[in-house]
Amino acid sequence: RNLLDMDTFSKSDPVVVLFVQGSGGSEWKEFGRTEVIDNTLNPDFVRKFVLDYYFEEKQNLRFDPPGSHGAVLGAQDFLGQAFVALGEVIGSQRGRLERALTGVPGKRCGTILLLAEELSNCRDIVTMQLCANKLDKKDFFGKSDPFLVFYRSNEDGTFTICHKTEVVKNTLNPVWQPFTIPVRALCNGDYDRTVKIDVYDWDRDGSHDFIGEFATSYRELSRAQSQFTVYEVLNPRKKCKKKKYVNSGTVTLLSFSVESEFTFVDYIRGGTQLNFTVAIDFTASNGMPSQPTSLHYASPYQLSAYALALKAVGEIIQDYDSDKLFPAYGFGAKVPPDGKISHQFPLNNNADNPSCAGIEGVLESYLQSLRTVQLYGPTNFAPVINQVAGAAAQVTDGSQYHVLLIITDGVISDMLQTKEAIVSASALPMSIIIVGVGPAEFEAMEELDGDEVRVSSRGRYAERDIVQFVPFRDYVDDSGNQVLSMARLAKDVLAEIPEQLLSYMKTRDIKPRRADP
Repeated sequence: RNLLDMDTFSKSDPVVVLFVQGSGGSEWKEFGRTEVIDNTLNPDFVRKFVLDYYFEEKQNLRFDPPGSHGAVLGAQDFLGQAFVALGEVIGSQRGRLERALTGVPGKRCGTILLLAEELSNCRDIVTMQLCANKLDKKDFFGKSDPFLVFYRSNEDGTFTICHKTEVVKNTLNPVWQPFTIPVRALCNGDYDRTVKIDVYDWDRDGSHDFIGEFATSYRELSRAQSQFTVYEVLNPRKKCKKKKYVNSGTVTLLSFSVESEFTFVDYIRGGTQLNFTVAIDFTASNGMPSQPTSLHYASPYQLSAYALALKAVGEIIQDYDSDKLFPAYGFGAKVPPDGKISHQFPLNNNADNPSCAGIEGVLESYLQSLRTVQLYGPTNFAPVINQVAGAAAQVTDGSQYHVLLIITDGVISDMLQTKEAIVSASALPMSIIIVGVGPAEFEAMEELDGDEVRVSSRGRYAERDIVQFVPFRDYVDDSGNQVLSMARLAKDVLAEIPEQLLSYMKTRDIKPRRADP
């Protein structure tokens, strides 16, 4: 909108070139360009850019709209540029972001309007149930043991198996269990594509006897939502041989229902906000912050491990939080004025409003706290987990989801209370990320992670796996490239958040709100 006018006798002829930056790298590569629109300062481009989206990565994009006087980018008039992360566009209201173009000194370059939508890759899931009647008898001593095999047709006329029912023993009138299959697997999203169904009699040696077949389509199957559909099972060889052959039985579609499988992006576009809270370990085992051996030590040339972990995770999550205000706490320190030990003191020293403005605000408050509190102990997680759980319990309708980042150096002191807190929190809209810094052994953290065995406390098991633990040392780049270390760390600790959010929504049957058109 309102681009600079660089042509003398007419308006500019804009085109937009999209550049992408590799994760953790600094090099920009051209990804593609829009069509050229002649003689306008307010172009609406038609050509779309299709990008793979990863919540856990900072996907930096650069948009350059040069006037199109030459085929080579450098030969064109420079109309400004805009930098944005893909997550910012997706996290913005209705996936719509307006960003000012900059780069031409002393001039207003106009704005660029970006719209992001998820490609609908046919996410519907079908549940159906079938039964059969008067199938051919294939076994010498008993009746048949029938089962069904579903095939979807391919573009080249071949068929690919996509589902097998269970075997129902010794009957010519089987009723199969209801089963679920993605529409994509059944017909590749083409509702009129042929779906072939074979009926077999199961044999122990694997040489199953063919009873017959019938063909249908997704569209035809879906009509069973309002009526039973009966298919004749035909055996082509029998049909050729016997003049009086009618069929080899019938198969009836008893029920057919369709559900949409929602994605993380559906919820974000529907207005779900990610609320990010930080908790930092201020126990004495970290070492004196003024000493280079301390895990809290920040040299003039490089951030501490704590600051790096905070930036790596926070800079991605902040794109999904509209107010960019992040509550930040410390634990395990003696705090002024009375020197009492606290396990959830606000880093900004404001108990009424512990929120900091942006990730930079959190970093500032963290560095300020290092100068005012006394590092002490023990390492207790439960108080800060319960604090965030209390906030998460206030709004459980799916519009808010909380992510707590705990950065710690050591062995946890309140393991039983922490397990209890995690089990309770697993029923709430929240996830917990734990980043372990320093050389300590972190076996207890692996137990909290719950990937192998679900966390339990006093006989109660966590409803969902909500904890992700990683040791920071696994991500330190050998060459000292901090940007790369941060990108690797963020990728691993954030990878489970979308699935954890979806698992909460699913267990509570919360559907995404419809984004306004």
